[in-house]
Amino acid sequence: MRDLTESKLTHSLIEYPCEFPIKIFGLQQAGFAQAVLEVVTKHDPGFLAATMEMRASKNARYISLTCTVQATSREQLDALYQELCDHPSIVMVL
Repeated sequence: MRDLTESKLTHSLIEYPCEFPIKIFGLQQAGFAQAVLEVVTKHDPGFLAATMEMRASKNARYISLTCTVQATSREQLDALYQELCDHPSIVMVL
């Protein structure tokens, strides 16, 4: 029984490497996109800033950024999500 539980925890629905989109939300403020870019490129050095998609909310209070990274492992994605979630300018990461 234990082996079955462990395999469920280590099994991933994602096949690596792959392109993986991450949506990051924050308040519309100077330097937000640059801060996100620095975190993303730390975990995916090949990420190109020109591929980052930006969209402002209806009232332009918030901005969402979509970064499609080259995911190489679950550990890489977990570390990227954790660093993004810990960033003080970021409200939510999907």
